Amino acid sequence: MDDPFIALDDPPVRVRLRVSSRARRFTLRLDATRGGAVLTLPPGVPLAEVRRFLMRQSGWLARALARVPAQIAIAAGTRLPVAGTEVEVCLRDGPRRAPRLESGRLVLSGPAGLPLGPRIAAFLKMRARDALVPTAHRYAGMLGRRAPTSVSLRDTGSRWGSCSTAGRLSFSWRLAMAPPAVLDYVAAHEAAHLAEMNHGPRFWALVERLMPDYRDHRAWLKRDGRRLHRFRFEPD
Repeated sequence: MDDPFIALDDPPVRVRLRVSSRARRFTLRLDATRGGAVLTLPPGVPLAEVRRFLMRQSGWLARALARVPAQIAIAAGTRLPVAGTEVEVCLRDGPRRAPRLESGRLVLSGPAGLPLGPRIAAFLKMRARDALVPTAHRYAGMLGRRAPTSVSLRDTGSRWGSCSTAGRLSFSWRLAMAPPAVLDYVAAHEAAHLAEMNHGPRFWALVERLMPDYRDHRAWLKRDGRRLHRFRFEPD
């Protein structure tokens, strides 16, 4: 079941309400993957209190939304990055085939009218998995750590990767659109968490050991990473 939501008029935005037993206060953020915003709140909060909070935050929401690039729905002719290089989505008539890169184009074949977004998302997930799994394992080995217990891919809006205390790594499959060195940096970052579950000096020393120029790739994510979230792969 989808989360409930509140539609605001000023600014015009849909705010999804996510009730969490672990929440102790209101937490409002933009939803990079689905658009709109998400308000996390404790159980049992009256709806009137939620509305008053959102009214107080209307200025912040308006400013934050103004900084978000407009979303782009995937269709024939859309240009999007794959491994840091912009390509054009091209649909050809014929038997349905998996997406493939050909001379600056991302080519799909099949009957007209079928949604292209889910097929391209699956293509990007496959590329992300093929790149991230061996890279994360390699970096773990370079640090003398055991291999990750698992590597999963998600469409997360707030972080590019994560590492659990059990050694499970998770990554955003949208990294398949980023330059390969940026993807490698995120793999190195999460592999370093297998040794240091923090962001202290020893952690960053491990990241630098794996990737001496990591600061450049970290800066790219801070500067350009949000652009990877503007592409909408779900069909209307």
